[in-house]
Amino acid sequence: MEDKSSLIIFIDDEQQPVGSFKSPINFELDTRKLVDGEHFLRIVSKDPSGTEGIRKIPFTVRNGPDISIEGLKENEVVDGVIPIMISAYGKGDQKVFLIEGSETPRSIPGWVWIAHILFGGWAIYYLITQLFQK
Repeated sequence: MEDKSSLIIFIDDEQQPVGSFKSPINFELDTRKLVDGEHFLRIVSKDPSGTEGIRKIPFTVRNGPDISIEGLKENEVVDGVIPIMISAYGKGDQKVFLIEGSETPRSIPGWVWIAHILFGGWAIYYLITQLFQK
């Protein structure tokens, strides 16, 4: 009888295992072979006495281009004409950083406009008070 537990690793509800190993193991899960979305890793362990244990670990794969939408939120109630900006970009070669298309464009937030107007008003007030002080 061996003194190590055996491990059988499955992805989702597949009947064919990714592999069967003796514990402990280190392996790399290649998610490029999986479609984007929710998956789970199912690990079946059997100790030397024959007792089995199962563990499921859920994870989400997102290898495809990231899609960003501005102007519409999930389950939002809308009416009329809605301006929407959609951006999609991939990671590209992860060994080389690409500047073009690596950021999601966004509109300028309202608080930035308010801060800009307040600062401009203060600057004009300051200039006027300094010029007419003499």
